[in-house]
Amino acid sequence: MARKVKDTDDLPKVKLNKTSLKKAFRIFNYVGPHKWKLYLGLFFLLLTGGTALVFPLMLGGLVKTVELRDFSKINEIGLYLILVLTAQSFFSYFRIYLFVNYTEHTLAALRLAVYSHMIKLPMSFFAQKRVGDLNSRMSADITQIQDTLTTTIAEFLRQFILIVGGISLLLVISPKLTFLMLLIVPVVAVAAVIFGRFIRKTSREVQEKIAESNTIIEETLQGITNVKAFANEFFENLRYKRSTLEIVQKAIQGGVYRGAFASFIIFCLFGSIVAVIWYGVNLASRNQLLIGDLISFILYSAFVGASFGGIAELYAQLQKAVGAVERVFEIMDEEPELLDITDKVELSKRVEGNVVFENVAFTYPSRKEIQVLKKVSFTAAKGETIAIIGPSGSGKSTLAALLLRFYDPESGHILIDGKDSKSYPLTELRNNMAIVPQDVLLFGGSIKENIAYGKPSATIAEIVEAARKANALDFIDSFPEKFETLVGERGIKLSGGQRQRIAIARAVLKDPSILILDEATSSLDSESERVVQEALDKLMVGRTSFVIAHRLSTIRKADKIIVIDKGNVRETGTHEELIQLENGLYRSLSRLQMELV
Repeated sequence: MARKVKDTDDLPKVKLNKTSLKKAFRIFNYVGPHKWKLYLGLFFLLLTGGTALVFPLMLGGLVKTVELRDFSKINEIGLYLILVLTAQSFFSYFRIYLFVNYTEHTLAALRLAVYSHMIKLPMSFFAQKRVGDLNSRMSADITQIQDTLTTTIAEFLRQFILIVGGISLLLVISPKLTFLMLLIVPVVAVAAVIFGRFIRKTSREVQEKIAESNTIIEETLQGITNVKAFANEFFENLRYKRSTLEIVQKAIQGGVYRGAFASFIIFCLFGSIVAVIWYGVNLASRNQLLIGDLISFILYSAFVGASFGGIAELYAQLQKAVGAVERVFEIMDEEPELLDITDKVELSKRVEGNVVFENVAFTYPSRKEIQVLKKVSFTAAKGETIAIIGPSGSGKSTLAALLLRFYDPESGHILIDGKDSKSYPLTELRNNMAIVPQDVLLFGGSIKENIAYGKPSATIAEIVEAARKANALDFIDSFPEKFETLVGERGIKLSGGQRQRIAIARAVLKDPSILILDEATSSLDSESERVVQEALDKLMVGRTSFVIAHRLSTIRKADKIIVIDKGNVRETGTHEELIQLENGLYRSLSRLQMELV
C-alpha cells in the first residue's frame, strides 16, 4: 500500500549554512517565558542519550559474568539495568513533554504574530501573492516547523550523541572491530536511507496519478450534462482508462523498487551484521575479545548504524524546516500599513465628506508598464452623489481603491475635508467609509454576525434596524432561524440580491460619512435590482456617495457624473448636461445601452 503523502513532503529544502541558520534562529524570539522548558528539555535529552549508551555496556557486563565465572554480580547488574531503563523512561517522558510544551507556546506566538502582521500588509502585497501560497505558509510550513521543534531537533541531537558516544565506546572495546564496522555499517545504513527516499518518491508519484484519475471522475460527474449532450461517454471512458493504466504501470514499478529494497536490506544490512559478528568471534577465538564485550559491541554497532541512517533523514527534515522558517519570515519582513489592531477602534472622529482629487496619477506596482490614472481631478461636496462611469479598464474601481487608501497615488493628492488623505490615521480614515461591492463576500457565520461586521459592538436592536433599512428584514424573517441563519461558505446559501442587502445592512450599521458603491447592482436580475436600489437610495441620503456604475439608468439622479476613459476624466456634469453633448462619450454609452435593451 502506498504511503500517504503529507502536505509537508513536497516542501523545498535549503542548504544549512551560517546565513540560513541565522535566519532560522529567529524562531526562538517567540519562545518568550517558556525558554527554560527548552533548556530543561535539552538537559533531559542529554540524560536520555547517556542512559541509552550505558545500557549495552551493562548488558555486556551481565554476559561477562558467565564468561568469567563470576556470578556474584548477576543480581547487582540486573538491578542496575532495571534502574537504567527506569531512568531512561523517566527522562524520555519529561524530554518529550517539555519539548512539546515549549513548541506549542512558541508556535502559538508565531502564528498570532504572522497573522496579525499579514492582515496589516497593504493591498499591493495581496495583489502579488496567491491566497493558496499564503495559506500554505500558515499551515504546511508551520506544521513543518512544529514537527522540527517537537521531535526532529531532539531526535537529531540524540542520534548525534549516540553516534559520537557509541563510536567512542566501540573504540574502547575493540579498535580493530570498530574499524571494520565503520567501513561497512554506516555506508549500508546511509545507502538504505537514500534507497528508501527514492521509494517514497515513487509512492508519491502513484498518489499523484490516483489524484489525477479522481479529478477525471470529478470533472465528468460535475459536467455530466455536457458529457451526455455531446455524446462523449466513450471519450471520457477512454480518458479514465488511460489514467488507470498509468497508475497500474507506476504502482508495479514501485513494487519492483520495494522488492529490490527488501533484497538489499536482507543481504547488505544483515550481511554487514554477520560480517561484524564473524570477525568478532574470530577475535574472541584468539582471546583478543570477550564474548560479553562482543555483545556490547554488536548493540553499539546497531545503535551507530541506526543513528547514521536516522540522522541522514533528520538532516533532510532540518533543511525543510529552515526553508519553512525563511518562507514564514518573508511575510514578517514585509512592510505593514500603519495600523493598530490591539483593540477594536470605533469611529471617534467623523469627517464631513468633502472629497477632492487633485491631478491624481497611479500605476499598479504589479503592472508598472500601464498607467491606470493620468492627472484625474474632480470634487465631491458633502452629501453629493458622484457617479463614475466609463469603459472596462478605464480606472473606475482604482479611484475607489485610492479613496480607501488601499494604494497611494504616485503623484497628485486626495483631499478629505481639505486635508491630504495620507495625514489621517488609516483606521480612522477607513472607519469613515463603507463599500458595497459587486461581488459581496460574506463570512461563513450567521446573518447577524455578517451584519455586525460593520460595527462589532452593535446591539441586536441596531442590527435589526440596519436590516430593515436595507430592505433585508422580510427575507431574514422568512428563515426559521431568522438572524441566526448560517449563510454558508462565502454566503452560498443566500441569493445574489440577499447577499447584496446584507452588505448594505452592514454599511448602514457602520454609518459612514463616505459611501462607495462599486457596481453594486450590475449582476442582479431586474426585481432584485429594484429592491436593492431602493435600499441604496436610503443609504446614500446625507452621505458623500461614489457610485461606480455599469448601467447608466441607475445614476441619472446623481449630482455629478464623472466619465473616465483611458485614465483621464473625459466629461463631467449631470445627466441632462452630458446627454446634450454632441459626440460625447456619455451620450454614446447611453445610446448603446438603449439599443441593447
